[in-house]
Formats: sequence, structure tokens, C-alpha cells
Amino acid sequence: MARVCDLTGKRPQVGNNVSHANNKTKRKFYPNLQKKRFYIPEEDAWVTLKVSTSALRTINKNGISAVLKKAVEQGYIMY
Repeated sequence: MARVCDLTGKRPQVGNNVSHANNKTKRKFYPNLQKKRFYIPEEDAWVTLKVSTSALRTINKNGISAVLKKAVEQGYIMY
């Protein structure tokens, strides 16, 4: 199961753990993903998406239809 946001395309970033002695080892920063069901009134259907919490805030602000339209334009979702 890929840890990628369905709407924004956010994926894990790579960085370093840095110890007190300044030793560096690789680590990953994972996006905060949540599985959520959304109702799309235009299609009269429920859709389950794996979205980041920042995408949830965008959906609350702009609406699911506008966010889905933008995700399709950017190529994150194939309709």
C-alpha cells in the first residue's frame, strides 16, 4: 500500500536522523494520511480516498468537487 495522497500527490520525503554526536542516518518523513469516504453529489456516489490532513482542510474550504477537478487536471487521479 503506497503512502501517497490521492489528491495532492504527497509522498514520503527522505532526510536524516541526526544524533547528539552529529552522526547521520537516513530516515523517512511520512505524510499524515487518513482513509476517508466522500459523497460526490454530481455523481450521486460515495468515494473512498486516502488523503493527507492538509488535503482534508482544502476539501473543507473549497469542496470535494473542486478539489477532485484540480487533482484530475494535475494528473493525480484518472477519471
